[in-house]
Amino acid sequence: MTAPALTQVAAAPKLVAIVGPPNCGKSTLFNRLTGLRQKVGNYPGVTVEQRIGRMKSSKGWVEIVDLPGISSLTASSDDERVTLDVLHGRMPGLRRPDAVLLLLDSTAVDRHLGLAALVLKLGVPTLLALNMSDELHHRGGSLDEAALSEQLGVSVQLISAKFGHGLEELYEFLANLPNQAPRIQLPILQSTPDCRRWALRAADQARFRRPARSVWTARLDVLALHPFGGPVLFVAVMIAVFQSISVLARPLQKLCERGVQLSSALVSAALPPSTLRSILTEGVWPGVGTVLSFLPQILILFLWIGILEDSGYLTRAAVVADRAMAKIGLQGKSFVPLLSGYACAIPAIMATRTIENKRDRLATILIVPFMTCSARLPVYTMIVAAFIPEHPLLGPVLGSRAAAMIGLYAAGFLGAAATAWLLRSTVLRGMPSCFLMEMPPYRWPSFRFLALQILDRAKVFIYRAGTTILAVSLGLWLLTHLPLRGGYFPRIEESFAGKFGTGLAPVLKPLGLNWKVGVGLITSLIAREVIVGTLATLYGTEQPAESGNLATALHRDLTAGGAAALVVFFAFALQCFSTLVVVRRETGSWKWPALQFIYMGAFAYISAWLTNHLVTAVFG
Repeated sequence: MTAPALTQVAAAPKLVAIVGPPNCGKSTLFNRLTGLRQKVGNYPGVTVEQRIGRMKSSKGWVEIVDLPGISSLTASSDDERVTLDVLHGRMPGLRRPDAVLLLLDSTAVDRHLGLAALVLKLGVPTLLALNMSDELHHRGGSLDEAALSEQLGVSVQLISAKFGHGLEELYEFLANLPNQAPRIQLPILQSTPDCRRWALRAADQARFRRPARSVWTARLDVLALHPFGGPVLFVAVMIAVFQSISVLARPLQKLCERGVQLSSALVSAALPPSTLRSILTEGVWPGVGTVLSFLPQILILFLWIGILEDSGYLTRAAVVADRAMAKIGLQGKSFVPLLSGYACAIPAIMATRTIENKRDRLATILIVPFMTCSARLPVYTMIVAAFIPEHPLLGPVLGSRAAAMIGLYAAGFLGAAATAWLLRSTVLRGMPSCFLMEMPPYRWPSFRFLALQILDRAKVFIYRAGTTILAVSLGLWLLTHLPLRGGYFPRIEESFAGKFGTGLAPVLKPLGLNWKVGVGLITSLIAREVIVGTLATLYGTEQPAESGNLATALHRDLTAGGAAALVVFFAFALQCFSTLVVVRRETGSWKWPALQFIYMGAFAYISAWLTNHLVTAVFG
């Protein structure tokens, strides 16, 4: 009697794949359907991101996989290879989808219907969702859904993933997945002209009327794509980003710091003098708490990146940058991964898969780590707050600390540009490639999508603080309290950490850095932001009374030249083993990441040495 029930419980949920071209709103629909019930990883053997979520339908749970954006099913890139392998059931650890949600841009149906023919040929139950229906109607376009559905033999639904319109049929489809796809007459898929003619004929028979171009897009592009006005606008946007990080995050950071100090005081008061209290108040709280206090800056940075990407401005920035990129041997497509590197180098390196030219792609991979990722932001903020007083430079528009941050970000970009020119002039010399990119219209960013993106980044940052940084803080506490001397903890200079740091002193002295910074530079190879927790732990162990004010301790221990050398070293050095692993997987060899690590390390050391001597000579 119980066997059927047990079989029903053990049955795996249905798997549905979301397939569509780039810039059609797949991620927005995926987030709309799954909410926070999703996990992000990598497909086996490649660095293509895997996003799988779960949705509760009226008939039970459904798993949804968001496949990479593609324009065809010819496996000419890792993205297209992953999509093709998943749809054919060849991806290890992921069964063949039971159905497909094919998402196309309703404002460009005639251009995208060729992909529908390729997907329908697979014989998988499919629903065609035409996204951005709000834009189609607002700009005077139209489409007969019933006529298109009759031609394709599948359900067709106009939707707006951004506003949640028209999703009822999608929910019904996901709850009652058909067992098989209907057979229809399709074009010869190997013939691009035949597919194109079929798509145009299908759109024409569905009475598709292309919407008028967005008036605001046309007006804004006059400035955004202007040879002179475009770069000026980009600089103004960057100033706004860094000024907001400097101004808006400051009260939130102080609130976080205050919370860390109060919680540390409560723990210290609640526990008697013991090893446990020492571990918590001198190891865990200074290390993890100090890093967490920089969470507001990082979230504001990701908010801006999400706004610029969701609004369509990043594509314009790439077009404007193409002329400048050509002068260093690259193309405009390299600009998008480079700009993504301001968030994190790892997904930025993955984003180079869209660059067809192998030399351009390899050069971009090798220079992406120069871009100032969010993990460098806590270090920059810490040093800038300690050594640069805040005062207005351009009234309320630009302050001194924001200007310093812009300078550090610009230094990373200039280092990347110089390295790209060197690579394309020597080992990666070749003919310049053409640049072609489809520009979507300007759109208001989705608040829901931005909120989910920021929440996801907060979870990742807090998880890292609760695992990697916690482990490093506990390890450092042991190294600063061992070996015991007569049953007592040693002076910090006599501990294992002190002796190790002292051994690094001869290498660091020309840069104006002390041994504590040396220990921080070594631990930051695990993750760049770990250096903040390391220094907080070391200074907290030495003088617990000042553990809550790391900036004051650094201002006391470092000269202006040493502080400038530290941020310059961090701007250029490849302090991230995870990035090296991804570079190895993308290039298929350890040769390139090894050369990258050595080159960037030497570049960083020489630049830091010059900076220390120059700043010392000018400011004393």
